Amino acid sequence: MGGFDMPEEKGNISINTENILPIIKKWLYSEKDIFVREIVSNSNDAVIKLKKLASIGEAEIGEGEKFYIRVIVNKDKKTIQVVDNGIGMTGDEVKKYINQIAFSGAVDFLEKYKDKTDEGSQIIGHFGLGFYSAFMVSEKVSIDTLSWQKGAEAVKWTSSGGTEFEMEESDRSERGTTVTMYLSDDALEFLDDYKIKETLEKYCFFMPVEIYLEDACKKKEDKKESGEDKEAKADTAEKGGEVGTPEKAGESEETKDKGENAEKGGGAEKSEEASEAAEKPINDTHPLWLKNPRDCTDEEYKEFYKKVFHDFNDPLFWIHLNMDYPFNLKGILYFPKLKHEFETIEGQIKLYYNQVFVADNIKEVIPEFLMLLKGAIDCPDLPLNVSRSFLQNDGYVSKISSHITKKVADKLTSLFENERENYNKYWDDINPFVKYGCIREEKFYDRVKDIVIFKTTNGEYVTQKDYIEKYGDKTREKNNDKDKEKDRIFYVTDENQQSQYIRIFKEYGIDAVILSTLIDNHFIQFLEMKENKIKFTRIDSDLSDSLKSEDGADKKTELSKDLEKIFKEALENDKLKINIEALKKDSIPAMILLSEYSRRMQEMSRMYGMNGMNMNGMFPDEQTLVLNSNNPLIQSVVKMAGSEDKKEDVKLICRHVYDLAMMSHKQLSPDEMTKFIERSNMLLSKLAENA
Repeated sequence: MGGFDMPEEKGNISINTENILPIIKKWLYSEKDIFVREIVSNSNDAVIKLKKLASIGEAEIGEGEKFYIRVIVNKDKKTIQVVDNGIGMTGDEVKKYINQIAFSGAVDFLEKYKDKTDEGSQIIGHFGLGFYSAFMVSEKVSIDTLSWQKGAEAVKWTSSGGTEFEMEESDRSERGTTVTMYLSDDALEFLDDYKIKETLEKYCFFMPVEIYLEDACKKKEDKKESGEDKEAKADTAEKGGEVGTPEKAGESEETKDKGENAEKGGGAEKSEEASEAAEKPINDTHPLWLKNPRDCTDEEYKEFYKKVFHDFNDPLFWIHLNMDYPFNLKGILYFPKLKHEFETIEGQIKLYYNQVFVADNIKEVIPEFLMLLKGAIDCPDLPLNVSRSFLQNDGYVSKISSHITKKVADKLTSLFENERENYNKYWDDINPFVKYGCIREEKFYDRVKDIVIFKTTNGEYVTQKDYIEKYGDKTREKNNDKDKEKDRIFYVTDENQQSQYIRIFKEYGIDAVILSTLIDNHFIQFLEMKENKIKFTRIDSDLSDSLKSEDGADKKTELSKDLEKIFKEALENDKLKINIEALKKDSIPAMILLSEYSRRMQEMSRMYGMNGMNMNGMFPDEQTLVLNSNNPLIQSVVKMAGSEDKKEDVKLICRHVYDLAMMSHKQLSPDEMTKFIERSNMLLSKLAENA
């Protein structure tokens, strides 16, 4: 088989320019509203660049000049304009940065002035593609601009979204740039006042340059009405009307004087100026995270939280991140107060890049377990991708994530060591988050394992170490070879349901911890794996030796032969596991025990069972009925069982004893509860007959 030699060839990859804009329009950005962020960001950069030039003496600006970005919506013309008084562009710069796709003016600027400015400081642009997002919503876009440079001529650029454009001279006389977007029919929603304001606040709420939103039609109408009002007043005055007289128009002398002064100084102009002076920007140019933590008050932190997250509840506490080395990272993380367990699986952590919103809950930066928190993080060093909505995956991001985890762990440790009372108070709200963090992040667990606390049925908050030191000798099982070396931590999942068991344990000096959240089943298994010398045991799963009476051992042996048979027959359940124990507390006739392993498996199967499948059959209910041989009622049952005429009474008592034991263990089914009530009534009737 023959072959051929291919000659070596070199060249340049060609790009079909006819297709590049449609690709940018349809595929570069995930959401259509991104155009607001991109165009306004360009205006922000234009202002920042001019400020930088002025600070190094390269550009002259008027003393006290106020910089701004104006977003003007015109419903009649179906346009949105973004106006700034920033650096502007020359005709050559328009050709360079607009006509050449992916040529970044921001990067070019930073390279040119890298020795005279702080690289990257507050400048957002990077890839030179943001401007073209305007064509996602526009059938035509124009740029009207005048450069800061002396002798520069204004220029106007226009394109309808293809590769063709027009450039011409402009009569613009003010430095800066106006981008006008003629919206296409499928983007007219952005003319709505609420929609455009919502979008601006979403992406631009913390931009460093003041942003003003204007409704061109409304402003025009206001001016028209103002003019009509002036004409009406003039007509009234000429006719000798009484509108202008303070006595009849309700005008005070003070108001009159002010009006006269306004007339003397050009009333219309001054009124307009006053109106503009009263105008407020829609954004906060100095977000709280930029301040030094020492200069922030608790009220400021709470106000910022409510403003950003629209939560009327105060946060529990917060962490102020303020780092300059080895990377620039600022922000505030809040621990919200949950109304109920896992009120939301995800909190809301907003990620910013030089005060420009990027996205919520970016998992590369924010560890998954921290998503239960709320907060804002600003990191200008983030390696953003081309669309600025996601990150390029690299080791740098991992370092940022690790630092945030460390700061959270440090904050919790500081609270535990220095504000233990507050830490205990917060625990009910933060424990699902801490436990989830331990399970998900080993480094986090290593940092906080000694400050994980448990609330006891006595209302105390103890660490694992505290519990074992206090109850270790009493809870350690000596008769269980498998676990004889392990310290037991007894727990409850429902204080009301398990109240009988709690009372018994307390009488003998043993307290239990409360583990009632959804995550606790996972957490205790995690701890047992990490700390192999401890074992968590629900108080109704086993009997501690300390609860058993040595004095009743003989009575137990004597009754064991008959009791098991009597109860199995009465309950009509040959498979029921029955144990006879002599308990120290003789007032309790019976208890239900469910093995720890069986219960955990059942809970796991219920949690992860899919498509309505009944998974309980895979893990049988290893339930045990414990009969107290020291209880007088149980002893009487044995005696009554020997009498033929008492058999029905024995059956009734056995069923009732079993139901009472079950009620301390779990809720009865509706059918079981109905039968229990019927038997209760029968027993009361028999008691009344014998009275």
